[in-house]
Amino acid sequence: MIAPGVAGQHFMQVAFMVDDLEAAAMRWIETTGIGPFLAVPHVVLEEYSYRGERCSGLDFSVALAQSGGVQIELVQQHCDSPSAYRDTIAKGEQGFHHLAIYTPDYDAARSSYVGKGFASAVDGTFGNMRFAYIDTSAAIGCMVELIEEDPDQTEFFKRIAAAAEGWDGRSDPFRPGFPE
Repeated sequence: MIAPGVAGQHFMQVAFMVDDLEAAAMRWIETTGIGPFLAVPHVVLEEYSYRGERCSGLDFSVALAQSGGVQIELVQQHCDSPSAYRDTIAKGEQGFHHLAIYTPDYDAARSSYVGKGFASAVDGTFGNMRFAYIDTSAAIGCMVELIEEDPDQTEFFKRIAAAAEGWDGRSDPFRPGFPE
């Protein structure tokens, strides 16, 4: 049964926790040919909710690449702040963490998961865009991230996809996600 508010939506991203972002991206490229990876270093959430409690100072970096209709996200947490990342992947370990849904109806999607009894491990914002990590790990073996559709985020996702189109597999494999 498809959860109400999630019908018609699809997973657009597969994410993995890593200890060294650039080294992991290079292993992905060497192993799969997927790339290039666009890096966004040291994203700091000054304020977020972790399992219903206000927290601050979550520092992590991401690198993203596109493979057809699926985005590959690598995440490296730099701090010891509580997070959905550390809930399933211990410090010093790496592995599959979450699937993501980019949704125009964030409230309905979040309510659908919470209504089924799944806890929201993290709720936060980037600019005006809301996101949540829903702890579905006991049911499906990973978290589900909900990302609210946002014009700035859409443009960033388009840049990731455009970088992959026609990429020669060698040039500039690990690059800044935003112009410097």
